[in-house]
Amino acid sequence: MKNRKNAPTTKPHYEILDGLRGVAAIMILAFHVLEAYNVSGETIAVDIPLAHAYLAVDFFFALSGFVIGYAYDDRWRSMTILNFLKRRVLRLHPMVILGTLLGMSTFYACASAVFPLVQAIPLWQLLLYTLLGMLMIPTPPSADIRGWQEMYTLDAPAWSLAYEYIANILYALFIRKFTRTALAILVILAACATLHLTLTEGDVIGGWAADARGARFGITRVIYPFFAGLLLYRLGRVIRLPRAFAWCTLVLVAALAFPRVGGVETPWLNGLYEASIILLLFPLIVAAGAGGQITGRLSSRACKLLGDISYPLYLVNYPVCYVHTAWISDRGHDFASAGWIPYAVFAGTLLLAYLVTRCYDIPVRRWLRDHLSS
Repeated sequence: MKNRKNAPTTKPHYEILDGLRGVAAIMILAFHVLEAYNVSGETIAVDIPLAHAYLAVDFFFALSGFVIGYAYDDRWRSMTILNFLKRRVLRLHPMVILGTLLGMSTFYACASAVFPLVQAIPLWQLLLYTLLGMLMIPTPPSADIRGWQEMYTLDAPAWSLAYEYIANILYALFIRKFTRTALAILVILAACATLHLTLTEGDVIGGWAADARGARFGITRVIYPFFAGLLLYRLGRVIRLPRAFAWCTLVLVAALAFPRVGGVETPWLNGLYEASIILLLFPLIVAAGAGGQITGRLSSRACKLLGDISYPLYLVNYPVCYVHTAWISDRGHDFASAGWIPYAVFAGTLLLAYLVTRCYDIPVRRWLRDHLSS
């Protein structure tokens, strides 16, 4: 590792981290498409390929912590907490609104055996849940309108945005003032909580339900990677690795695609694997991505494109996958008999994310920044 003490006074742009965020979002999309062919409840993460792709969420948190430190740690003399939170809302919330509206527009198309509650939901209730989702007000499992006990039933991935907001608020109120030693202690305690969760539960699959178990998973999943990313930035150390984007992409994809470890009788083996990925590998990938350089114009453009579409892709993919899952369920297809359908869903969702990025996310955020960010 090399220290960034002698770095230029102008801040670098971490192109590789942008690209890696896009790679992780694409892995999430592929995972959600494949879920449609394995709607078998608790065994879903065991049965499908890309068995650990859900860990991309934890990788997102690590990236976010690093980027928050990079973007805001040196601004607090001239920035209030309210101004910081407004900046974060302007950055994150436009896509929350669009993802919720997309989920609303496809809701009744999801009526099927796998979503047993949809057909009985009146329009007024759907509109109420649309409003709650756009305001990010979670709903408990007892108020479920789809059947999967999601706190944001029109766009489930928004659960991780709720915990991202919590981490941002904690950073703004308290943790931005922590010394590196205090922050390191917090990260160590969070690592212990992560290790306990993975070894006792066997995995970190959870966080999207507004109940005690969901809160335990959600808080544990965000606290370590987010603040480990922040600590990594504050330590000022990165890994100088030739061809960093290619190597980081290869390692990230391999880690997320790795089959589940152990069996039903030894869940702690899989928990140990996930703990090693979250606690050790993800920080190393972030450090290598931050320390790497993009030299070719094509690679630079690819990283920018991947970074641009990553967040929109994350929030538009599930409303599409809801419809795909319902359609496959009603027809009894497995992956082999579905033919071109999963590939079309995958490619179509990528195209949708690109169009949303260019026609909505970028221009809306630019307008909000120009008119409301001061």
